[in-house]
Amino acid sequence: MDKRHYYVSVQAKTVMYNQGDAAYEFEIMATEQELDKLRDLFVELEGCEEDTTFRAHYPGIPYHHDSENDQYDYILKQIYGLVGELGTEKTRKHIHSMNLQMGVEREF
Repeated sequence: MDKRHYYVSVQAKTVMYNQGDAAYEFEIMATEQELDKLRDLFVELEGCEEDTTFRAHYPGIPYHHDSENDQYDYILKQIYGLVGELGTEKTRKHIHSMNLQMGVEREF
């Protein structure tokens, strides 16, 4: 499969084919299968966002005792890891500079 250039916004959870379509944070080179994996992670992250919305109504729960936030953080790190793996040199350097501690895994 051929890799193609794409523009990714993690914040907006979008992947664009054309640079000028919308704001983006990262450039990647990916196959359709790799894009599907990234899009699946974006969908999973949206589900986590919905779950964490309920937590906001209970301020007495410490962040570090909240499995929904742990799951959100884990998926977000997976997204950044995949973007870093598929990214251009500039993207890889930026992801590396974020110091995300990608090796930390948790049980939910």
